[in-house]
Amino acid sequence: MWLGEPPEGEQNPHSRNPYGRSPYGGRRAKAVAVAAAAAVIAAVGVTGSLLLDGHKADNADGGSRNTKASASAPHSATATATASGKPGGGATERPTVPGWKVVVNPEWGTAFDVPPDWDVKPPSMMFGFDDSKVDYSDPKNWGKVVIIMSAPAVLQENWCLSDDNNDGRMGSTALAAAGTKGAKGARSTGDAALSQAERWVYGGYTQPDRKSIVSDRTAKPYTTKSGVRGSIAWARSRNTPQKGKCASDGKAITFGFRNSAGDLVAWNLFGATGVRDELPDSTIMKILSTVRLHGKPKGS
Repeated sequence: MWLGEPPEGEQNPHSRNPYGRSPYGGRRAKAVAVAAAAAVIAAVGVTGSLLLDGHKADNADGGSRNTKASASAPHSATATATASGKPGGGATERPTVPGWKVVVNPEWGTAFDVPPDWDVKPPSMMFGFDDSKVDYSDPKNWGKVVIIMSAPAVLQENWCLSDDNNDGRMGSTALAAAGTKGAKGARSTGDAALSQAERWVYGGYTQPDRKSIVSDRTAKPYTTKSGVRGSIAWARSRNTPQKGKCASDGKAITFGFRNSAGDLVAWNLFGATGVRDELPDSTIMKILSTVRLHGKPKGS
């Protein structure tokens, strides 16, 4: 996948269907990464580049919206965090777990830690899944996504490479990712958790099928080590109908809570299941335990 400006030789995405010359193959669910400030989307599944207006694009509870195109991102938007715990964006924050990296989301005023082998993207980046049912030959559909989050951290971004449609262009699938998004429209922390967890599994591992998803019926109370109270919900897929080299079942957990401005937000983590490198639930819960409030939210 690529982040930032279109690769050399690519046309201005404003002037063409970004899906018409997709560098990724197959029919797998498409993961997309966006630079919010300049709104560049890059697919990690089948889709090509797509421009979105990333500002508050992750605010809706469900995350599915048709966002507007904007200018391409500067190369500096692709900077990542270092193993010392310095989060993307240049802010200084010490991890609560020694040796881990810090992930800061200034938009929602949150932070959490991830193990050292994760890649921390800049706060301006977004990551999520687009809609496989949408006809992208229609420009009105460009920018529609199933769900998307901002300031992500990604585990093994190129975990699986495939050319499912045999067009000679390889697509990459990440093993797992985590980040925070807004939960506008949710009625409570439990509502935020329940409404988002299933969407991550659907978007990344089962779409257009929903029957293979098993999710919590009720959210459970949860308090992080820093004292942030909220609710968590899990969703998992079993025997996904998706096909292709990189197809797998998946799982997701969402933690709904309120930031310092009183806004409902949701921390999300999703990953592949039933694979040799599957991220253990114990590690996921350790990452979740580090979620904390961080400064005054810019998006409030």
